[in-house]
Amino acid sequence: MACMYVPWLLLTQILLQVAKHDAKVPAIIVFGDSTVDSGNNNRISTLLKSNFKPYGRDFAGGQPTGRFSNGRVPPDFISEAFGLQPFVPAYLDPSFGISDFVTGVCFASAGTGYDNATSDVLNVIPLWKEVEYYKEYQSKLGDYVGHHKAREILTEALYLISLGTNDFLENYYTIPRRRVQFTVQQYQDFLVGLAETFMREIYSLGVRKVSLTGLPPMGCLPLERATNFMNHHDCVEEYNKVAVEFNGKLNNMVAQLNQELPGYTIIFTAKVYQLLYQIISSPSSYGFDVAEVACCSTGLFEMSYLCNEHNPFTCTDANKYIFWDAFHPTDKTNQIIASYLIPDLLKLFN
Repeated sequence: MACMYVPWLLLTQILLQVAKHDAKVPAIIVFGDSTVDSGNNNRISTLLKSNFKPYGRDFAGGQPTGRFSNGRVPPDFISEAFGLQPFVPAYLDPSFGISDFVTGVCFASAGTGYDNATSDVLNVIPLWKEVEYYKEYQSKLGDYVGHHKAREILTEALYLISLGTNDFLENYYTIPRRRVQFTVQQYQDFLVGLAETFMREIYSLGVRKVSLTGLPPMGCLPLERATNFMNHHDCVEEYNKVAVEFNGKLNNMVAQLNQELPGYTIIFTAKVYQLLYQIISSPSSYGFDVAEVACCSTGLFEMSYLCNEHNPFTCTDANKYIFWDAFHPTDKTNQIIASYLIPDLLKLFN
């Protein structure tokens, strides 16, 4: 199996280097949830945090940052690949200021979704508030570099957007409110409508180059497998089917906006679902040993405060695992995801 793994590592490095030489990207700007949050939840009153060990143990300096990973999240790798900072700083992190945000900033909040009701579950930043922070950032950037330069940066920046999983797993399937109102197909349509409104709003604010990530195979997350007793802890195919259906609807929405709004270029990266499913189905082909459980604690259900440095079951080598905690990929998986997206992202700047 090592012979399959080595070429993949080489391909990852090649793709990252290609981006460094070919892309002229002034900034990486991020909206979304815990898949891309680089520490904004550290500054709000919520139980959903990761600014403590063992989170961040493989990050530079070995310190927790608020990323739900043992290291970096995909925007960090993409930023470095495009010749910018090796990480995208969180907007609410007081360690950073507007001088740091010129080449990249993250507004994402772990636990949020397209649906405001999703952000209410764990009292995190709703998507509309992320947009308000972006408006504030636009004003600060204009004051710092001049309004003409700021418009140039904001128009040519690469916008990375990743959310939606929490709307289903944290909200729809966990709390009855939305299930009483909607069938799952109706809820998908409801979310797509919210996504379209969001995409139109940021377009009106000058956003032009966007990568929108769809849902992963959410039925294969360790927590969902751990609770799938009746099917021998296999992936929950109902959830995966919902993810595929929702991704199809998002893709149709993106195609419509690309046609309708002049100068708007949105790449919908449904391939993240396919990639993760392939990795989970054949982990050894990508250099992993473990797919069913996560590295942290027992790897069955722990995340946030349940994933702590005193648990004796936490693995010693996260590189052998696809998932770091019961919901989130390891640093190594995130790097593979980022490198897989590079060819599509480069198309935005050709």
